Amino acid sequence: MAKLIHIDGRTGEGGGQLVRLAIGLSAVTTRPVKIANIRGNRPSKGSSGGGLKNQHVTSIRWLADVTEADVEGLRVGSTTLTFIPRRKPSQLVQRNFKITAESGAASTLLILQAILPFCVFAGNESNEPVVLDIVGGTNVSFSLSYEYLDQVLLPTLEDRFGIVVERQLKSRAWSLGSSGKGEITIKVHPLQPKQALQFRTRDFVYPTSWQLKSVNVTIITPSLSHSTLQVEIVARLEQLFPTVDITFKATEDSGNVARWYILLVATSTDGLRWGHDILVSMPKKTKSPDKFAAQVAQQVCKGLDKEIQVRGQVDEHLQDQIVCFQGLCSGLSSMPRGSLPTETPSVSVDEQGFLSANIENMRREKGLQPFGHGSLHTQTAHWIVKELLPEVQFFAKGDVVQGIGWV
Repeated sequence: MAKLIHIDGRTGEGGGQLVRLAIGLSAVTTRPVKIANIRGNRPSKGSSGGGLKNQHVTSIRWLADVTEADVEGLRVGSTTLTFIPRRKPSQLVQRNFKITAESGAASTLLILQAILPFCVFAGNESNEPVVLDIVGGTNVSFSLSYEYLDQVLLPTLEDRFGIVVERQLKSRAWSLGSSGKGEITIKVHPLQPKQALQFRTRDFVYPTSWQLKSVNVTIITPSLSHSTLQVEIVARLEQLFPTVDITFKATEDSGNVARWYILLVATSTDGLRWGHDILVSMPKKTKSPDKFAAQVAQQVCKGLDKEIQVRGQVDEHLQDQIVCFQGLCSGLSSMPRGSLPTETPSVSVDEQGFLSANIENMRREKGLQPFGHGSLHTQTAHWIVKELLPEVQFFAKGDVVQGIGWV
C-alpha cells in the first residue's frame, strides 16, 4: 500500500471543497489519504470545526463502495476521515447507480463534483457510460446550481478536456423555503482504457479581445417578478454591453417567494464563457416586490460585468473546479483568471493545437501551502492537487500546469 497522505482540513479555505477534492483524487489514483480537522475553518459549536456534512458522507460512501475502500470516520459530524481505496476506476463493473442524500438540502452538484473525476476514468472495453441518478438539492446555497453545471462547467470540460457528460434535471429542490428532494441524471462517457485526458486549446491562448457576443439569462423566481426582472436585466445589460445579444434561455416559476435564482452566462466573440449567478430570498417585510426585483437585477448584472473586467478565461467559481482536471491531464494546460503574467511570455499553441511553453524560464511553485492566482478556493485546490499528485508541476503562480497524464 502507498504511504498514507496526511491532510490538515484547516488549510486554505478549510471547508468542504478540500474534502471533496482530496477524496476524489484518492479514489482516482488509489492513493490513501487521512484528513484531520475536517472543515476546521467552518463555524461550529465545538473547537474542531464543522465536520462532515450529509453531502460529503453521501459522495464518500459511494466512492468507498466502488473502490472497496477501507474507511474510518465516515459519518456526519466527523472531523477525521481515513480513506484507503483498493480498486481503480478502470475496475468499475456496475454502470448504473442511484445516489440518494438523506437531506434535501444536500447539494446533488457537490456530490457530483466529488465523484465526477472517478467516473471520467472508469472506461471499459465496451465504452459503456456511467449513469448516475443523484437525489438531493439542485439550487442550494454555497453550491453551484444545476443551471451553472449545465451552461458553464460541463460545456467547458467538454470544450477544453473532451469530457462528455449528458445531463437532465428531473426535479428541483431548494435550500431556501420548504422543499422535498430534487433529482438529476448524469451520464458520463468515460475515457477509453489507458487513454489520458488532453487539454484542448483553440487558435488562441490568451485572446486580446474579450468583446461580448451574447448573454444567456435564466430566471427561476416567483412568476409575479418575471416581467420586472426581464425589463431590468435587459436595460442594465444593454447599458453595460451595448452590442450584446440577449437571450432568455429559461424563465421558470420557483413556486415560492423565498426562492429567487438568476444565472447570466456571457460568451465572447473569441468563445470564452463566464457565468455569474445569485440565489436569494425576498425579505418577508418587503413592501415593493418590483423594487426588490430591480435590486436583484442590478446586483447580478454588476457581478457579471465585474467578472468580465477581470479579463480571464474562466470565472471565479469555474477556476477552482478545473484544477483537478488540469493536474490529471497530459501535458500543459492554462486557463488563468486574469491577463497573462509578465513572467510567462512564451506560452503558445503548437502546430498540433497543443499548448507549449518554455517552462525552464518560468517560476516553479513548491506547493508547500495554498498558492497561486485566484480565489482562496483556487489556491487551496492547487495545494490539494500537489499533495495528492506530487508529480504535477505548477508554474507562474498556478497559471500554467504540467499535468501527469493519469491513465
